[in-house]
Amino acid sequence: MKEKDTKVKVKKIKNNIISRGRLLIVLSIILILLTCLVFRIGFIQFVKGPEYKEITARQSTSSRIISAKRGNIYDANNKALALSADVDTISCNPKYVAIYSGSDINQEKTKALKENMAKKIAEIFGVEEETIYKKLTSNSQYETLVSKVEQDKVDEFQAWLKENEVTNGINIDKDTKRYYPFDNLASNVLGFCGSSGSGSDGIELSYDSVLSGTSGKLTTSISSLKTVIPDSDEEYIAPEDGSNIYLTIDSNIQSIVEKYLKQACIENNTKNGGTCIIMDPETGAIKAMATYPDYNLNQPYTPNSNISKDWDSLSSQEQTNRLYGMWRNRAVLDTYEPGSTFKTITTSIGLEENLVETDTPGDFSCGGYMTFDNEIIRCSARGGHGSQSLRKALENSCNPAFMQLGKRIGVGTFYDYLEAFGLFENTGVDLPSEGTSYFWPEDKVGPTELATMSFGQRFTITPLQLVRAVSAIVNDGVLVTPHVVDRIENPTTGTITTIETTETRQVISADTANKVKNMMKDVVEVGGGRYAKVQGYEIGGKTGTSEPRAGHESEGYVASFVAIAPVEDTKLVCLLTLYGPTSGSIYGGRIAAPAVSQILSEVLPYMEIPSDTKTTKQVSKITVPNLKGKTVSEATKTIEGLGLKVSSAGQGSEIVSVQNPVGGAQLMKGGVVKLYTSEHSEKAKTTVPNLKGVTYEQAKNMLNSKNLNISYSGSGIVIAQNPTASTEIEEGSIVSVTLQAKTSEYEN
Repeated sequence: MKEKDTKVKVKKIKNNIISRGRLLIVLSIILILLTCLVFRIGFIQFVKGPEYKEITARQSTSSRIISAKRGNIYDANNKALALSADVDTISCNPKYVAIYSGSDINQEKTKALKENMAKKIAEIFGVEEETIYKKLTSNSQYETLVSKVEQDKVDEFQAWLKENEVTNGINIDKDTKRYYPFDNLASNVLGFCGSSGSGSDGIELSYDSVLSGTSGKLTTSISSLKTVIPDSDEEYIAPEDGSNIYLTIDSNIQSIVEKYLKQACIENNTKNGGTCIIMDPETGAIKAMATYPDYNLNQPYTPNSNISKDWDSLSSQEQTNRLYGMWRNRAVLDTYEPGSTFKTITTSIGLEENLVETDTPGDFSCGGYMTFDNEIIRCSARGGHGSQSLRKALENSCNPAFMQLGKRIGVGTFYDYLEAFGLFENTGVDLPSEGTSYFWPEDKVGPTELATMSFGQRFTITPLQLVRAVSAIVNDGVLVTPHVVDRIENPTTGTITTIETTETRQVISADTANKVKNMMKDVVEVGGGRYAKVQGYEIGGKTGTSEPRAGHESEGYVASFVAIAPVEDTKLVCLLTLYGPTSGSIYGGRIAAPAVSQILSEVLPYMEIPSDTKTTKQVSKITVPNLKGKTVSEATKTIEGLGLKVSSAGQGSEIVSVQNPVGGAQLMKGGVVKLYTSEHSEKAKTTVPNLKGVTYEQAKNMLNSKNLNISYSGSGIVIAQNPTASTEIEEGSIVSVTLQAKTSEYEN
């Protein structure tokens, strides 16, 4: 019995020991777990605490970027060319665009809400409904639904949100949208802004950091439903608006240039359009810079008529390439062979080096061609110009004479002056992506290369490089840096930063410069540039006609004319180039010079440059009276009494309501006034005839037969007209013509 009790006691002791051991193990595990938990809490609180705090803050706060207002761009007359208007951008967090049943999202009602919202957004803002619905149902944290939309449309959408009790998930943020009040004006200079609001080309790109400003930020607390919780922790950092830029471009001069450049390109059916630059040679300020065809800055991704052919059949890459071509500022980016306009540079070098005088008889001899390395290089005058001085050679644009002058100068000296005139470097203009000139390496220049370079062929430069070089000639030999920005204004502080004139170097002496200017005047007065004359002003200039580059024969010839005006105290240099003319003449003196004459005939008076009244023929004109309110019979009697003619569809007792030309217009004797009444108000239209090559009397009769009037300048035959032939205009309108004495067939 005792043995049995002993065994029971031993067993109990063993069980107690096991229980205690198990308890110790459990307690140890619990202690370890508690220790780990303490360490984990400490790790979370002290090590990971800042990170989790930041995450929590991000989840419970809303931070919005507040766009800075982009600076405006103004012309030289403070006229706005690019503006930023206040608009809104609508975005969403798709997860929180929902309808709740208690604390849960009602999936069926939410789906219907998003469908209706997508439909409404598409209706108001003119976007694709399917695209909006995909954004509203995406898993993204943020989706932009529509951007840069006008306030009236936003108000309509907000009313819909209120009506449908939508309070969460939709954000409406202030933004700005870029507008260009004059659509195409100076498009290739201004450039435009892309969808992100950053500059994509032109001034908008080169001055993007100045115009864009610095964005601000608004941080607020939000609830789990993403609604704003008003509190004192709201943080607001105000945006800093971009600076305003004032250009040297004068929009009035720019409009004149674009009008006549377009006309010249259309009349001569140019393959690749044209360019024109007007620059102040003393300061480098560019008054106008145009490329044709241009484009609408408010619709920069819409192809113009020049590139829209077969648009839908093109690949996306081909479409992109065409758009980039449309945006190009060819006056700055594209290079070409300048042809005989470059003879002004060769002339300057020869005079500066005392290798030639202006009026030495028989200094040069032209038999119609010269031969170099078995290559025949011809003059435009096949029979040659015979013996001539440098002045006559420039007037005649004689290639052999300049090949002979180039030989006197020599390669080394020629290249020294090319560098001095800035033709190996970019001009430094404040526009993006300047083109790069191409010349033979100096050690590769032989007799043939030097001969062709001396009259402007077989090398390429940009139009702006030539304008800069010619400007140095008329600026007493001083080379300056071109620029299109005049000053920059900080709208917050009112600080003005002015762009000062940068004089690079003295290239030739003032004495040489004056000699070249005097010879350029004779080119226009008696030489191949006679079609560039402007009544009442002394104009200097040089014609240019360059052959297609080797390997690019399909591009055709380049016809150009560079002008200086006036010759004394020159205020501007104007270069107009026409790429690949295919209708009629290819010579710069024939087709580019008249266009320059038209431009200068309007620009010089606008700039208030005094004309020489001694050389201006005073023509008696008749002022048209205001005839509105008179009967047709009364108006007819008044008009005929002034020596004018009347064309009217109305009857004698009917009252005149509209007239063309309007009261105050100036007409030549025998001009026509068109009258309309309320009973007969439909405007009569006619097409402008082609007047080129006819005399003033012939032109006047041709226009009068179509009930059109004439305004003219100069004498001789018509070399230019505005509007162009075949343009449809109202009867009674005035057609302006430019007359010049007929000159030789070849003006290269």
